[in-house]
Amino acid sequence: MHREHTKVVKIGNRVIGGGNPVLIQSMTNTRTEDVEATVAQILRLEQAGCEIIRCTVPTIEAAQALGRIREQIHIPLVADIHFDYKMAIAAMENGADKIRINPGNIGSRDKVAAVVAVARERGIPIRVGVNSGSLEKELVKKYHGVTAEGIVESALDKTGIIEELGYDNLVISIKSSDVMMCVRAHEILAEKTDYPLHVGITEAGTVTNGNIKSAIGLGLILHQGIGDTIRVSLTGDPVEEIRSARLILRTLGLRKGGIEVVSCPTCGRTRINLIGLAGEVEKLVEDYPLDIKVAVMGCAVNGPGEAREADIGIAGGQGEGLLFRHGEIVKKVPEDQLLPALREELENWRQ
Repeated sequence: MHREHTKVVKIGNRVIGGGNPVLIQSMTNTRTEDVEATVAQILRLEQAGCEIIRCTVPTIEAAQALGRIREQIHIPLVADIHFDYKMAIAAMENGADKIRINPGNIGSRDKVAAVVAVARERGIPIRVGVNSGSLEKELVKKYHGVTAEGIVESALDKTGIIEELGYDNLVISIKSSDVMMCVRAHEILAEKTDYPLHVGITEAGTVTNGNIKSAIGLGLILHQGIGDTIRVSLTGDPVEEIRSARLILRTLGLRKGGIEVVSCPTCGRTRINLIGLAGEVEKLVEDYPLDIKVAVMGCAVNGPGEAREADIGIAGGQGEGLLFRHGEIVKKVPEDQLLPALREELENWRQ
């Protein structure tokens, strides 16, 4: 397992690498200069399960805002820097727990050295990020297009620049919107480095498309033991990124905790609004810190048996439904009492 042998990197009050749990990241989409809005969004993300948060720092005002933001949140704060090395330095001076840069677009070697000097002085890790969309022309020519091999070579070249400056407190991220290219690139990179890897499918798309691409890509990468921290990149509310990331990790057995909801796809036997009910159950279970499986089934005849592996479940019928545990019927209740009956069962379970 590659992640068991990666270097341990401390980011604020959290650590990644060395077999530590895969941590979930997201990125704010507020203006970083708007401290109130940014803090409010980060607190929502924390509640959803975000463990590291990144903010863009395009201006000196954004860099200066980081300190006020950091005072009001409870998870490590990463500054996302492009092009201007002064923003990286200002971000670290204002309390960033980590910075994300691409040494290829940050400027001359002297500018990179200036950033590294401050990072070393403050013990701040640097995430070296390379995207397929910004691959150097020389590498595109060398590999006859944008390829996994080219992405990896670019990332290792950039990492090498910082290593030559005597600093190795690093995390690497290589991203592409091409899922299978991204998977292959991580496979190659994992063989060539022991730095912890930040994994994600960039520009994945909207909630529906992005979730499918991210689940496939992250699933293939993480299942091979590659990846120390992840972000599901979605066009939408970043809270959705956290929900998706948690489900991906739990499905792969890399994260425990939180109630898993399973539900049947409905059929002609269904006589209740199962789609609406399943949605209500998903919202309900968010409030319970239990590590159990809850089933929502549309048929009172076969439902309990089909969901026998669930810890608890409800199954609809004609105007009524069943509450069951491990496939055994507990009681029959009117249809409008299915959700309250489940809530009561969860309350008792929590006790």
